[in-house]
Amino acid sequence: MAEAKTNTLSRFPLPALGYSLLFAALVAFGLHALFISGPAMRVAAHEYLERTIADEDRQFCETFGMRSGSAAFTACSRALAIVRQKQVDRDNAAAQGIL
Repeated sequence: MAEAKTNTLSRFPLPALGYSLLFAALVAFGLHALFISGPAMRVAAHEYLERTIADEDRQFCETFGMRSGSAAFTACSRALAIVRQKQVDRDNAAAQGIL
């Protein structure tokens, strides 16, 4: 008569089972980071960058007597944005090997 096996875990060696569970946990954490935490972290990083740029603009323009909220301050901030964009363009061109 055929014998029924009740212990199905015995066919997997213990280290292989442990590694499989570890791998499953790592995959679960990776998926959580990718789909749950990742977008929130990107939004927080973008907001931090915007605050940092606004603080730099304020410090730089106020150094030259342009108070926040004035037309001169707005013009100064726009000029700084142009300078930053040109620097990004130069960095991208250098990364592509154009410069």
